[in-house]
Amino acid sequence: MSGIVAIGEELLLAGYALAGVDVLPAEDAAAARAAWEALPADTGLVLLTPSAYAEVGRDVRGRRVLWAVLPP
Repeated sequence: MSGIVAIGEELLLAGYALAGVDVLPAEDAAAARAAWEALPADTGLVLLTPSAYAEVGRDVRGRRVLWAVLPP
């Protein structure tokens, strides 16, 4: 089964953890990059905050994973 991961500011993603999403907090660009590089192999969907997308957006199309940018 594929998992769902959210990357970005912890305050914006706290509610997603209640729904069973694995939240990878990233308060800055370096943390967003590190979280993206460390995605579990079974990840099927990645939710990105706008600031996380600003850092890893150029890489999302090269990976076989569904992704979405959350509204600001």
